[in-house]
Amino acid sequence: MILIAGLGNPGEQFQNTRHNIGREIVETFGKHHDFPDFRFEKKWNARVSEGRSGKEKVAVLLPDTMMNKSGNAVGPAARFFKTKSKDIFLIHDDADIPLGRAKLSFGKHSAGHKGVESVMRALKTRDFWRFRIGIAGRRDIPAEKLVLKKFTPDELKLIKKIQRKTIEAIEATSTDGPDYAMNNYNSQ
Repeated sequence: MILIAGLGNPGEQFQNTRHNIGREIVETFGKHHDFPDFRFEKKWNARVSEGRSGKEKVAVLLPDTMMNKSGNAVGPAARFFKTKSKDIFLIHDDADIPLGRAKLSFGKHSAGHKGVESVMRALKTRDFWRFRIGIAGRRDIPAEKLVLKKFTPDELKLIKKIQRKTIEAIEATSTDGPDYAMNNYNSQ
């Protein structure tokens, strides 16, 4: 089983912020594939839905923890589903990548992303996949403020494109494998 976790912060006040781009992509992916409505799993403090993408069984997870505690949901869910780390995909914001760009990587350091660090601690490895969605805009804004900014209407156009591209790449991982998806996703 593949586990796809969309990192972000729960609550309406965080919707459409840069920090929640991963969470929103996972929600869109679930709807796109007609997965059942998300159900709350108290033992993981997360919302989850299950379905299929291509030939693979997939669980999509939305931690209801704050970003910095994402591992508290991803770790227990991975153990429950008996998902190997190579079959775990995080989708999260990345302030080092320009807005409208994205990268798929495997086994990389967190680059200071607290949500990713939390997941690494919970899984006791960094050998999992990460869809890193660029949110960088102006460089004169501190990262703590940048991640909580909402997207402007012009930026939302770029975000819609990257959402579609990411969903296509997730689908490609289940049909053609993550290495194929990475080559195509990173080259665009």
